[in-house]
Amino acid sequence: MTASGKIRAGMGGWTFEPWEGTFYPEKLSKAKQLTFASSQVPAIEVNGTYYSGFKEPTFLKWASEAPDGFVFTLKGNRFVTNRRVLAESGESVTRFVTQGITALGDKLGPILWQMAPTKKFDHDDFEAFLKLLPEKQDSIMLRHAVEVRHPSFVVPEFVALARKHNVAIVYADHATYPAIADVTGDFVYARLQTGSDDNPDCYAPKALDEWAGRAKTWAQGGVPADLPRADPSTDAPVKPRDVFVFFITEGKVRAPHGAIALMKRVNGG
Repeated sequence: MTASGKIRAGMGGWTFEPWEGTFYPEKLSKAKQLTFASSQVPAIEVNGTYYSGFKEPTFLKWASEAPDGFVFTLKGNRFVTNRRVLAESGESVTRFVTQGITALGDKLGPILWQMAPTKKFDHDDFEAFLKLLPEKQDSIMLRHAVEVRHPSFVVPEFVALARKHNVAIVYADHATYPAIADVTGDFVYARLQTGSDDNPDCYAPKALDEWAGRAKTWAQGGVPADLPRADPSTDAPVKPRDVFVFFITEGKVRAPHGAIALMKRVNGG
């Protein structure tokens, strides 16, 4: 068993006009942006899958343009999560996982299911939803993460539910969303959402140092002592875990630089 899981930092998507000339080289064609972006960071969170479906050739194309070892995490479709009764989303879940995502092969990362800020914790309904998330598709294992954005989820019952179904709770570094650092799955997923375009690397150097340290702690199977938890009384088994850290939302212009700066710290640079 290795002593540490793999840490991957990235940003949301690869198509963003302000990155042209700041992250992307001058005059780089849009057709080559994914190839360039995936050479600079080890993972990207795809937001487009939240809004619409894609077909298998698109996923094949993405996989062909990214290097070996690169990972795409996919945001689950809004028709799954934006509903009053999550237990009724089975058909939409099936439509999402069968659209061709497994064409990414070993470049398929976790699927992120993002709840609306108004969605409150309902134990029975949320467990019914978690039961709808398949463990595999086309013989490829699927990994699931949930980002909850209502304070009612900050309870031990939610942590126990996620752990029971081996689903990761997203840690959100956000101005208003609840921060839940409990480890509940076989991997860890963090979304850093309080960056600034005023910082060349999205986050200040001291904050990046701290996040690199937390990522290493997670990768080694621990839980950072300085992050809030919903259930401090119970711990997940200590074992190496892969860690995904995405620079999202605030400071988006500098988000790629934040991911690069974090990876340098993680790798001792």
